[in-house]
Amino acid sequence: MSDDPATKMQKTITEAGAGAAQMGKTAMDSGMAKMAEFTKMFSDMKVPGMAAMPDMDAFLAAHRRNMEVLTAANRVALEGAQAVARRHMEIMQQTMAEMTETMRDLSSPDTPQAKAIKQTQLMKTSYEHAVAHMKELADLIQRANGEALGMLNQRFAEAMDEVKRLAEKSGATPAA
Repeated sequence: MSDDPATKMQKTITEAGAGAAQMGKTAMDSGMAKMAEFTKMFSDMKVPGMAAMPDMDAFLAAHRRNMEVLTAANRVALEGAQAVARRHMEIMQQTMAEMTETMRDLSSPDTPQAKAIKQTQLMKTSYEHAVAHMKELADLIQRANGEALGMLNQRFAEAMDEVKRLAEKSGATPAA
């Protein structure tokens, strides 16, 4: 059933994810090639008054780790967005099924008072479901973003430690 909106949405999400992953890989490969050129040019440079240049291999390795973590964080964020879109589609399908059943229930030959009671109960249930679904989607988004941000924060702390070690290794002394 290729005309099914959920199938189309899932296919679109999958294709977007694959495209984003390929773009990230291409950007990382391009960035690494340019970084290698920069490293070569920078290491050939002689700066007057500077006894020791930073370890360019370590600098390049740190940049590579930065790009790997950034790519991984983007992948986590994309997977989170895909999960949210999938769940949203499931919620929409469930809501449509419930709406069909509700319309069937309301078309029964009940008294006006009984219909009013049913409508009130249906409104309450619908509201509770809507709030629960919004909370569930917000939790999915928060979890994915939190995981991606955690990866970036951890790498930032590691990078600052690496910069400190490189500075110490090159003979730089911290300012008081």
